[in-house]
Amino acid sequence: MFCSTIIPSVGRASLARSVKSVLDQDFSAEDFEVIVVNDSGRPLAPEAWQASPRVRVCETQKRGQCIARNTGAALARGRYLNFLDDDDWLLPGALAEWGALAQRAPQADWLYGGVQLVDDAGHVLRAFNPALDANAFTQLLAGVWLLPIASLIRAEAFFATGGFAPTLSIAEEIDLGRQVSQRGELAHTPAMVACKLNGAGWQTSLTGYPISPEANRWSRDRALAAPGAFRRLRGSASSPYWQGRILHAYLAAAHWNWRHGRYGVATSRASMALLSLALAGRALLRRAYWQALRDEHVPLSPGLLLKGL
Repeated sequence: MFCSTIIPSVGRASLARSVKSVLDQDFSAEDFEVIVVNDSGRPLAPEAWQASPRVRVCETQKRGQCIARNTGAALARGRYLNFLDDDDWLLPGALAEWGALAQRAPQADWLYGGVQLVDDAGHVLRAFNPALDANAFTQLLAGVWLLPIASLIRAEAFFATGGFAPTLSIAEEIDLGRQVSQRGELAHTPAMVACKLNGAGWQTSLTGYPISPEANRWSRDRALAAPGAFRRLRGSASSPYWQGRILHAYLAAAHWNWRHGRYGVATSRASMALLSLALAGRALLRRAYWQALRDEHVPLSPGLLLKGL
């Protein structure tokens, strides 16, 4: 089977639209399935999609999104995994786009396309597509976000990372992207493949948002601690700016670990910062290198992350 779409749900009425957006894809029925993970703690309302032979439903009883997603992945039969939220949906032709991309880039562990951010009235607010390929570990470590709703992740690569970190209540998608990109390659299509609900009426859990910066720092340090991380970062630093982001990452991680009393780890991160500085070469002469140190977040440059429609 080519892919499995996993939809964790808290029982919102929009779940039917999410499931239907997958079932309506013009793609061989034998090549995809939908796994709905009911994490609401109550039975789902009866819907026509529940009778489809391509849909399976399982229960996780309010265990949280990471556990729900990992449970669905464990049941999946597809070579690739797609994770939709129950208020998001795929655009027509998404599976066909991914199928073609998988043929063009069979080595990639993460296939993705563009996302449209849509308000309650159906108006497209923005389009999102990082347009990164191959080794993009530095970019994802710096905060570039690949949305799982617009992605297919090779199942083997997903399980090799341990899946979504259950200790995280926020930033778990960013963390997964870092973990996969530390090992494997990305491939993208410019096509829009999914819609994400946004705007004033957007309903989501805000429980984890106050700890988002701390979760991001934990995730970044976990990625830096992986074997071969420095070599992988160097291989993806395609410009002076991205070389500067390597130094930024190690310095920030050194400060974070020191503040938490992990002095040995902080010293190790500081040593890698000095090594990255020593190997920067001519990039040290470029303004972009030093700008990367000043930027708290990666700028939303035209052609890099977000484009207004």
